[in-house]
Amino acid sequence: MTTHAPNPDDAGTPAAALIDARIAELGDWRGETLARVRALIHEALPEVQETWKWRGTPVWEHHGILCTGETYKQAVKLTFAQGAALPDPKRLFNASLEGNTRRAIDIHEGTMPDAMAFKTLMRAAAKHNAAKNKR
Repeated sequence: MTTHAPNPDDAGTPAAALIDARIAELGDWRGETLARVRALIHEALPEVQETWKWRGTPVWEHHGILCTGETYKQAVKLTFAQGAALPDPKRLFNASLEGNTRRAIDIHEGTMPDAMAFKTLMRAAAKHNAAKNKR
């Protein structure tokens, strides 16, 4: 994972700007993939909030954490905080399948999840969070 020590210069910087910088910093297929996934998230949920947590991890939230966007040498990993509770008819989840709560999508170079299925999954995650918060 691309990790950075907490940077005092990040304080007060909008998360969107930090994510833009991460995408540019990667400068390879991982940055392009993270940018494409980010665009799909915003298409699915225009009201999504971007945050920056845990030493430099992009996080997308709507009534709680939807997913994180971690970058590794061989994959961009989208970890869904409540993934085990979500319907996944297109079988996008391909990592962290053994957990009781989280599920992840590992995206490798040259691949992308189906855009429509991914946006449906994002909306299901937001709906799940909203329902959970009503309880």
